[in-house]
Amino acid sequence: MLAPTERLVDVAEVRLRVLEAGDPGAPVVVLAHGFPELAYSWRHQIPVLADAGYHVLAPDQRGYGGSSAPEAIEAYDIHRLTGDLVALLDSEIGGGAAQAVFIGHDWGAMVVWHTALLHPDRVRAVAGLSVPPIPRARSRPTERWREKFGDDFYMLRFQEPGRADAEMAADVAATMREMFADLSPSAPPGWISDAEFDHYVAEFGRTGFTGALNWYRNYDRNWESTPQLAGAHITVPALFVGGTADPIAPTMNPARAREVVAGPYTERWIDGAGHWVQQERPEDVNRILLEFLREVESS
Repeated sequence: MLAPTERLVDVAEVRLRVLEAGDPGAPVVVLAHGFPELAYSWRHQIPVLADAGYHVLAPDQRGYGGSSAPEAIEAYDIHRLTGDLVALLDSEIGGGAAQAVFIGHDWGAMVVWHTALLHPDRVRAVAGLSVPPIPRARSRPTERWREKFGDDFYMLRFQEPGRADAEMAADVAATMREMFADLSPSAPPGWISDAEFDHYVAEFGRTGFTGALNWYRNYDRNWESTPQLAGAHITVPALFVGGTADPIAPTMNPARAREVVAGPYTERWIDGAGHWVQQERPEDVNRILLEFLREVESS
């Protein structure tokens, strides 16, 4: 297995800590993590994809881990998040690659789906784990959540700067344990070792959660700034992978994927898997991703 190396890469206005593996001349695969995760969340996928002949780049996205965490909330809007991933291709580490396959999990899935819409010329194919592609909402996100889920919905509670940040940082180990356990049918230590868990605790204990939570505080701004995406389509090959036991599934609607994906589309479900699918069921996810990448290469 090709173990990744760690590099710091300047892209636009931020510096990203990137895990890299594989031949720099090979087709590029960019892995985008979710909340509250890190590039480390792809530890089971990076060496497998590199061994299969891909140049793998997995950044700590802005606000996370070893990457820059700008103070301004608006520094975490969807234009900057997608721009960071595209800028990786233009950087020294990306070798100026014209295109890449973008694969994301959770919030990272939303970022890669939007990368395919906002930067279509840079996307060879796209895959989202746990969060499917859905069309642009007709109304403001926070208004829709309040009407559908009530004022105590977690994403509404995240909107107030400082409050959730302090609550989550008060006991990082408890926060991470609760989030991993609540969204998985096989709670730790079923799929994560003590050392792996401690890695997350150490990183978020050092950085806190403000950068990560600022992504949520841009939902309305993202909606307001992307009217052009109403009716827009993803035309490259696309893959969605979900877990049948993922508790957030009721807040998503994979049945609407075809409203936004106009190109080849594959939907795969992993029986009994929860939200942290690439960590819970790495062998299944790796097999599905490799099958998808082979299909993309042959198309």
